[in-house]
Amino acid sequence: MKRTFHPVQFGGALLAALLLTACGGSRPFVPPPQVPDDRVPVPAPEYRSIDIPADVVEKQFFDQIEQMLDFSRGFRKLTGNPKEAYNVDAFDEVPNSSWYTNRHHRTRMSLDAIVRGPNEGQAGPNPDVNWTITKVKAEGVTPGFNIRDAEGGEYVIKFEPVGYAEMPSGAEVIGTKLFHAAGFNVPQNYVVYFRPDILEIEEGLTFVDDRGRDRLFNRDDLAALLRRVEPQPDGRIRVAASKLIKAKKFLGPFRYRSTRKDDPNDFIPHQHRRELRGLRVIAAWLNHYDTKDNNTLDIYSHDGYVKHYLIDFGSTLGSQGDEPMPPFVGNENAFDPHQVAINTVTLGLYVRPWERNWRIIHPSIGFFTSENFHPQKFKFILPNPAFEAMTDRDGFWGAKIVMSFRDEELAAIVGEARYSDPEATAYMVRTLQERRDIVGRYWFNRVNPLDRFVLDGGTVRFEDLAVSSGLMAAEGRRYRASINGAPATELQDLVIVLPADAPAPSTGQWEIAIETRRGDGHWMDPVRVYLDRDGSSGWRLIGVRR
Repeated sequence: MKRTFHPVQFGGALLAALLLTACGGSRPFVPPPQVPDDRVPVPAPEYRSIDIPADVVEKQFFDQIEQMLDFSRGFRKLTGNPKEAYNVDAFDEVPNSSWYTNRHHRTRMSLDAIVRGPNEGQAGPNPDVNWTITKVKAEGVTPGFNIRDAEGGEYVIKFEPVGYAEMPSGAEVIGTKLFHAAGFNVPQNYVVYFRPDILEIEEGLTFVDDRGRDRLFNRDDLAALLRRVEPQPDGRIRVAASKLIKAKKFLGPFRYRSTRKDDPNDFIPHQHRRELRGLRVIAAWLNHYDTKDNNTLDIYSHDGYVKHYLIDFGSTLGSQGDEPMPPFVGNENAFDPHQVAINTVTLGLYVRPWERNWRIIHPSIGFFTSENFHPQKFKFILPNPAFEAMTDRDGFWGAKIVMSFRDEELAAIVGEARYSDPEATAYMVRTLQERRDIVGRYWFNRVNPLDRFVLDGGTVRFEDLAVSSGLMAAEGRRYRASINGAPATELQDLVIVLPADAPAPSTGQWEIAIETRRGDGHWMDPVRVYLDRDGSSGWRLIGVRR
């Protein structure tokens, strides 16, 4: 597969499109250039790691200072003209790439496909045959190891913390399926129950013990490791099994800013990718607080290009992996200078809203609530460059994805967590629904939620996502449209009849501006739909601008 043009040409064409669309007056709609396909063979890049302490200092301090001194960025923000994402098409959507695949919100997936997610073949490692331990993680609060099953499948086995059985594995599986349906690349993750007697130790396997010695791993070490795990009443052990991603080479994490210099396909700065900006909304919905670079993975695929993954969802929803999610999550960064200042001024007497009434209702869920949740005010473990660059258009795109999940789909996904307590299952489903609707109400009141425009003969039909998602009632919603600047007329339905005898404007295009009236009586900024001549007999949709 060959690109139609070079990334440098793409940048020049994009700049030209931005300059044309920034001009005043009755300007024609200029579709953005097609983003070159980044799934073409390239030489294998080198593995790279990220220095976590240095990354913390960079994002928490130096990036913030750099933003404060970026006067052009501040001016654009002040004038309501922020830098939009580079990789959107004429209809304000994201094309498929090595980063992202359009799934549920564009073409509804079947319930079976949503529940299956990225999983292939059998339901994880077969617990009825022996597993061979190939790598051991004995240090830390929660132990784990890698295994190879009888079919040759390789998995990372993650154990449950004592007192919170089902919590991280449930979060891992739910998060995996939701992020997959949302369009991101994720590993295959399973909830598995097994008996300890199926475990075998690979010959010559070594590990670092609690004294820091590198030595052979033996049956006594395995027994000591398993004593730190809480078994089920029947003696089985519940784990999350994450299948190793198929790759020619593992390349380490990707960064949420800049590009990977040794990947010729990586020519769009990551902070200007719509899917990474809009991820902020989806991550906030799922309480995915730990969105630092090290919870991502680049691989060199068997098709010869770099593919980008989100990994490790055991610290989402109500779980922080080895303990319930702390109550400050979503309200403060890991180090939050703003809160430090408040504590200093008030001598520690200020009681934050999240400090009130904090309790864990279900140990298998951890701490996960819709109370005090605000999708735009949600804070992550570290400031994220892509999240901080998010515009209203990016946020609306993320909200469309969140709102695409119906109640029955969320219930089916949560069922895959295999919680033993039906009340815990019901609580998780209800909380996901409540947080979803909070996301929808915020963004669909901030950005005109009209979408899915279709040219049908002499009419343009569309949806109000706030209504079609069930978030708002159709009663009381009003719409009006203006064609080429003519006085706006109210619509009786979600359809615009194109005047058959209207002369074509000088630009050769028609611009239809559609407004929506909210419940408070305020007319929202219009969504503009553009058409041009399709031969001599008709019209075609060429773009949407929000």
